[in-house]
Amino acid sequence: MQSIDILLIEDNPGDVELTRESLNGSKIKNSLNVIMDGEEALDYLFQRGQYDLAKLPDLILLDLNLPKVSGREILKEIKSDAARSSIPIIVLSSSEAASDIQRSYQLHANCFVTKPVCLADFLTVIQMIEFFWIDIVKLPMKDAIQ
Repeated sequence: MQSIDILLIEDNPGDVELTRESLNGSKIKNSLNVIMDGEEALDYLFQRGQYDLAKLPDLILLDLNLPKVSGREILKEIKSDAARSSIPIIVLSSSEAASDIQRSYQLHANCFVTKPVCLADFLTVIQMIEFFWIDIVKLPMKDAIQ
């Protein structure tokens, strides 16, 4: 089985560590890259500046509320770019607002998951995301999206 490259775009260090911890126990080989602000995430995803050699991820976990550029704007930019639009994006947000959920899907998020407050529940959610998006779903071939 090939390695899965996951990009976590998240500004909360605690959520980054919990996600990393949950994915480290995975039976699937994966690499987790973390970007903590929206502007840097766009540079990474569009391979600009220091990220000119960055490898596009197989899967993106995206928080909505980020410094500099919002997750909504990142979602809009990626899903409107032909070379990147097929990368699955999972919005992973603390928001439960109907407007955030609706807007995320209008911008073509592949799914919207509300982050649980409880530590054990958060770890379970990450494991369920991993199980569904890595074990069950067939992701686009890397060569097809670059």
